[in-house]
Amino acid sequence: MSIPTTTRAVAARAPGPVDASESFVEVEIPLDPIGEHDLLVEVAAVSVNPVDHKVRSSFDADDAPRVLGFDAAGTVVAVGDSVSRFAVGDEVFYAGVINRPGSNAQYQLVDEHIVGRKPTSLSFGDAAALPLTSITAHESLFARLGLTAQSSGILLVVGGAGGVGSMMIQLARALTDVTVIATASRDESERWVRDLGAHHVVHPRELSTAVPTIAPDGVDHIFSPYSEGNVETYAEIMAVGGAVVAIDEPEGLDTLPLKSRSQSWHWELMFSVPLYRPTDDSQHRILTEIADLVDAGQIRTTATTTLSPIDPDTLRDAHTRSESGSVIGKVVLTRG
Repeated sequence: MSIPTTTRAVAARAPGPVDASESFVEVEIPLDPIGEHDLLVEVAAVSVNPVDHKVRSSFDADDAPRVLGFDAAGTVVAVGDSVSRFAVGDEVFYAGVINRPGSNAQYQLVDEHIVGRKPTSLSFGDAAALPLTSITAHESLFARLGLTAQSSGILLVVGGAGGVGSMMIQLARALTDVTVIATASRDESERWVRDLGAHHVVHPRELSTAVPTIAPDGVDHIFSPYSEGNVETYAEIMAVGGAVVAIDEPEGLDTLPLKSRSQSWHWELMFSVPLYRPTDDSQHRILTEIADLVDAGQIRTTATTTLSPIDPDTLRDAHTRSESGSVIGKVVLTRG
């Protein structure tokens, strides 16, 4: 096939809420020249993450039209001159980077350093649910908290039924020896996190009373997607020297309550590596490991809702569901 120079995409023409008419519009945009380490991927499936909502509602209007999408699975149709990890025809999955056009498009350019082979046992849709949350969870556990295969102790996963929480539970169980406590506020959420491997489940509003009954000496690690108003509680239920890794952005966060027990606070943003260390292939290696774990039956997709096709109406539906805060796992869209 001839290499395309443009692509159809769904983009936001202006920043705004999910129901704004300009938030989801079909456009035809030019593709940049293929860089030395770029793959041109024909996108078969995407998924929705909270970062999509954030960028859609707050991007610089001068950057319009803004193509969103930070998860994808598809097939390589062209490669840059220096690409060494992939070839035309390979099936891949990836989370992309925030400073390039997103995956809600027919074709997307992505650097090979942040791409992994698609798990052979999964459909494109089920694979598209995994990259961003898997990378975030993996970096949180091993790069930020410093866990290893020999690590034990107790990990509290706040928001256990969410996209990242679901992968935190699975990776902690598959790759470490820690005991996992997950929070869940509904019966269906509790069933989900237990099925993923959580040893214990507590209600998020009962951390200060429920967690000490399970971990009287305190938990060693906390994963936090909801940090506002929780720092003092975290300090109370964590052991001396314990650590929090957070992925949210609460304004004016005061972490001083952690000082008296020499506890620490870490931030995780999976876009840091591709933005600031573009030749670092750690995310390629993480996704390769994730594919191996999936194909070995040690972890599974977190796709729970699959919609089709990838068009303005369906993406608006997916964003609405995701923003409701009631979704367990991930919402996936396939080309159809």
